Amino acid sequence: MPKYIFITGGVISSIGKGVASASIGALLKARGFKIRMRKMDPYFNVDPGTLSPFQHGEVFVTDDGAETDLDLGHYERFTDTTCRRTDSISSGRVYWNVLTKEREGGYNGRNIQLIPEITDEAKRFMSNDISDEDFVLVEMGGTIGDDEGFVFIESARQLINQIGRANAMLIHLAYVPFFKASEEVKTKPTQQSVRMLLERGLAPNVIICRCEKPVPASSKAKISMFCNVEKEDIISAPDVKNIYEIPLGFHAEGLDDRILSHFGMSAPAPDLAPWEKIISASSTLKNERTIAIVAKYDGFPDAYKSLVEAVSHAGIENKVKTNIRWVSSEGLESKDEAGIVEAFDGVDGIIVPGGFGARGVEGKIAAAKFARENDIPYLGICLGMQVAVIEMARNLLGIKNANSTEFTKDCTPVVAFVNEWSKEGGGKEKRTEGGALGGTQRLGAFRTILKPGSLAEKVYGAKEISERHRHRYEMDISLEKALADKGVVISGKSPDGKLPEVIEIPGHAFFIAGQFHPEFKSRPFRAHPLFKAFVKALA
Repeated sequence: MPKYIFITGGVISSIGKGVASASIGALLKARGFKIRMRKMDPYFNVDPGTLSPFQHGEVFVTDDGAETDLDLGHYERFTDTTCRRTDSISSGRVYWNVLTKEREGGYNGRNIQLIPEITDEAKRFMSNDISDEDFVLVEMGGTIGDDEGFVFIESARQLINQIGRANAMLIHLAYVPFFKASEEVKTKPTQQSVRMLLERGLAPNVIICRCEKPVPASSKAKISMFCNVEKEDIISAPDVKNIYEIPLGFHAEGLDDRILSHFGMSAPAPDLAPWEKIISASSTLKNERTIAIVAKYDGFPDAYKSLVEAVSHAGIENKVKTNIRWVSSEGLESKDEAGIVEAFDGVDGIIVPGGFGARGVEGKIAAAKFARENDIPYLGICLGMQVAVIEMARNLLGIKNANSTEFTKDCTPVVAFVNEWSKEGGGKEKRTEGGALGGTQRLGAFRTILKPGSLAEKVYGAKEISERHRHRYEMDISLEKALADKGVVISGKSPDGKLPEVIEIPGHAFFIAGQFHPEFKSRPFRAHPLFKAFVKALA
């Protein structure tokens, strides 16, 4: 039986449970254990696929096509493991599963109740699809006291009781505010959040204290006394400049040793040299390059969390400090040619990321045009490929009303809704335009065959790749010959040759765009090939 570690949060949200969970997983993996990371989100959406990025941040996509919380991106990056559909669930999905089963007669006419039917479904999520993992880390979204999170907390309590406390551990992440005026930290909020945990029938084994500065020994002693947790199990987690310092900080505080002690386990000391190397490398970067990210959700970096991290990873491998300039795609729409030149003044490269809807699209098209015409390195991601195709169709092929049917029906469609594609396991996947939005896109990892001798093949060092997708619209492949005559190459296609996956411009400083999201597969110790090549091309 695997050992279960539940991670809860108190006082306020967004204090870093995802990164903390990922860091714990990284330490346990570094000590030789096989781990599994899971996220339980309390919201009643079935998944975050239809949530606004302004509300929920990035939607992370797994290989098997699940739309998940951005914390799964942290899990994959920190632990270099691949999460699955079964590693993310919401309260909405739990209720959905139970009600679907009830409609199908699965409960034999029983009265459906919160306990045990709903909690049993949540426990199934926590314990299913497990093989030989040593540890299963389950992060509870939200904070203690959230009404919608009660089901998950109660389910954890029941599961701990069923598997035995020797096989389970609860780590509570709490905010410890620091008051500059008095130069002291306050422990009362942490005490109150632990009290709420106790009211739910759970007692923390470890408390991680999030604070602006390291938590002093006197405050640790106070938390230990009032929360009934040994002083050695009070872990200080101060703010850091680089999130990849966190595993090192946790180890210095003895967190991984305390976890093993709780379970009566032993293991060799972790090899943290890779983490030390990345911190050292990132802190000594001197050559600076500025990358413009032309974004619909500018001012909200969490909407592009994996993208920002992928740029950082590529910068470290190229020994370049990458400075991001957020450029509003909507703001570009109102600018004349001189205004666009000014917006990109001093920029070494341009990235146009994914997105949905017509807002700001003309600004993204303008960015692709500026990069193409001015020989500025360009990386297009998903929508970033589509707007590049629209721009080229208008300005190279003379199709003045070229556009995507996602944005307008009154156009010559060079990007259109894709209603059928080949599934990786065989067979066809079909969609109807105007159907349900949630979970209906082309989602997950799909193979791409790269054109021999192309830049894409050179960058990847492979003839075939697999990348994660999240979109409904595709470039019209009938444009291939016309674009080729203008020097634009479709350098990657789906295995059946029907769907364009990569376009590039030979002879350009660097111009490549893909219909997928490469940022999801970048790692701090292994930058993604596309981002690595893009940053390398920056003059």
